[in-house]
Amino acid sequence: MRSEIEQFFETISARHSDVSRIVFVCIGSDRSTGDSFGPLTGTMLKESGWPNVIGTLDNPCDAHGVERELQALDAASIVIAIDACLGRPVSVGRFIVADGPLQPGKAIGRRLPAVGHYSVAGVVNMNGPKAYWMLQTTSLYQVLRMAKEAVIAIDSAWNRTTGITAAEQKQDSQIPVI
Repeated sequence: MRSEIEQFFETISARHSDVSRIVFVCIGSDRSTGDSFGPLTGTMLKESGWPNVIGTLDNPCDAHGVERELQALDAASIVIAIDACLGRPVSVGRFIVADGPLQPGKAIGRRLPAVGHYSVAGVVNMNGPKAYWMLQTTSLYQVLRMAKEAVIAIDSAWNRTTGITAAEQKQDSQIPVI
């Protein structure tokens, strides 16, 4: 039985099979365990061969850079926003997926623009009175497991639709035509 995140990405890949138009905006910081879900996922997507990823561990797309990055996007891009969030204890480790944008920074009181045609919020820890502290004390193992799960679902969905991985498609586009 496929998980909700696998089904979500399969639906998106059926609508948008051209990986060159897909842009993952992975929001967060490498300076907070819980908030590193986005950049960690972005790094794994890059390593998997995805061509359009904004927000990695070496170049995070945090609250200071998200507006600038959004302004630089091509209007034809299909944006999938990925960010961490806090939730109920029973939801920790799960994903909130949506056809529509997410509101980054909401848990810590930041007012940033909505991001994405599609969105994934990874519930990395439970919500509490001190959201920033909850993100700081989140289990790295939990965040790493969730990032891997998201990337496997993404790779699987487009591989299932196109028959080739993003890395293979990127490699094919770099072969010179004679």
